[in-house]
Amino acid sequence: MIAAAESTTSLVQSVDWLALAPPLTAAAVALVVLVADLFVTEARKPLLGYGAVAGLVASLALIIPLHDGDRSTFCLTTGSHACSYTADHFTLVIQALVLGGALLTALLSIGDTRKLPAGEFWFLLLSSAAGAALLPASRDLATLVVALEVASLPAFALVGIKRGDRRSSEAALKFFLSSVTATAVMLLGVSFVYAATGTLHLTDLAGRLGHVDPQLSTLAGAGVALTLVGFAFKTAAAPFHFWVPDTYVGAPLPIAAYLSVVGKAVGFTGLILVTVIAFPAYADVWGPALAVLAALTMTVGNVAALRQSASRARSAVRLLAWSSVAQAGYLLVPVAAAAYAGERRIGSTVAYALMYAVVNLGAFAVAALVARTRPGNRLDDYRGLYATRPLAALALAFFLLCLAGLPPGIIGLFAKVTVFSAAVDAGLGWLAVVMAVNVVVALYYYLRWTAALFRAPADGEEAAPVVRHRVPAPLTAAIVITTAAGVVLSGAPQTVLRFAAVNLF
Repeated sequence: MIAAAESTTSLVQSVDWLALAPPLTAAAVALVVLVADLFVTEARKPLLGYGAVAGLVASLALIIPLHDGDRSTFCLTTGSHACSYTADHFTLVIQALVLGGALLTALLSIGDTRKLPAGEFWFLLLSSAAGAALLPASRDLATLVVALEVASLPAFALVGIKRGDRRSSEAALKFFLSSVTATAVMLLGVSFVYAATGTLHLTDLAGRLGHVDPQLSTLAGAGVALTLVGFAFKTAAAPFHFWVPDTYVGAPLPIAAYLSVVGKAVGFTGLILVTVIAFPAYADVWGPALAVLAALTMTVGNVAALRQSASRARSAVRLLAWSSVAQAGYLLVPVAAAAYAGERRIGSTVAYALMYAVVNLGAFAVAALVARTRPGNRLDDYRGLYATRPLAALALAFFLLCLAGLPPGIIGLFAKVTVFSAAVDAGLGWLAVVMAVNVVVALYYYLRWTAALFRAPADGEEAAPVVRHRVPAPLTAAIVITTAAGVVLSGAPQTVLRFAAVNLF
């Protein structure tokens, strides 16, 4: 009896609440906001937005005590002592990225949610942010899938939250169907991997997949392939990118910004965890596959961005959507390189993701400003913006040049250099050449948009009007924060190179 009791006790797992604090805080504030919505009058609904901002700031602040990056919880007490939740340096950097992206999205949304159900909007945004913060810490496939769905399911509702808007409903349906398909494929792959190895923990999978029973090797290989296909949907890698343009155009503008940064970070984080930590035994398979996907994705995204008509409704958002597809191709390059040169190449992907998050959110912030007077959000609406909104035009020009990798956006240039280096050092010279060609192609549409900001309106065409209504302070703050961050990083580009060389695991 005593021995049995001791055996039962030994199975009890300790919980490190401090390690769990960032996602838990976001989730707790989400519940508080939802309940508070029942008691807050219509006139005080904006307070819910400021409460959400405060909750995201608190979640970010709780990352600071974890800076050592050596905390784990929900660990097995027998056998390998593998853990389901690990707050290492990789986790903390990604948590800072997704929570910071959610915070900037919240700032963009305050004052832009007048026609939306406030309580539901802030609850869904915080819930998605909590799932996004949980995912990088997940170290078993079950927790990984749950975190991915917690981040994704509220996003479906956020895309379609504009009630009565046919475009919003259509976008939400396309997003939902594609994501559910991806999840189903991924779950099938996870079940195959579990059947072949008998474990879901990523560190245990790394060892067992290299010694699978020959009779189960086909099952294991199929499981790995299906799991990677599921994540390819989440990262918007071609040919699994078809949902992106319509989803971004139909969603509220702040949510399009959220999906382009936080949604993409979630997909790439999961892809990195399963490839680098769980599936290194199949590196000779997923390495070439991801290299081909990277080349295809950046090419499809840039070619589609080139074809955007400046007079088409919402062409500015659509161009940013296709640009995000192309950027996903660049982000895939170091992940593919990790199959050949080891996990240290992952630092290049994370460094590029941080740069992309800052400047892309800034571009969406300026787009939100223009949309307040030009809801059509055409590229033509930005022509002559410098004459009426010089600071906003300069900020957008800086963001576009960063995305293009041109001075004064030095941060964009150096981020691309780290990705080039990862490809060349891994022996993927052909992929570096494809990337170089695509970078040159992308220069055309980025520079065309930038030039339009300083060009006089065409004959008979009205200049972009001065905004007559006061711009909400949170929107101004979002533009200022992203611009300041981009300028500071451009002033210290060597920081990017050093960060890219750090082994985050």
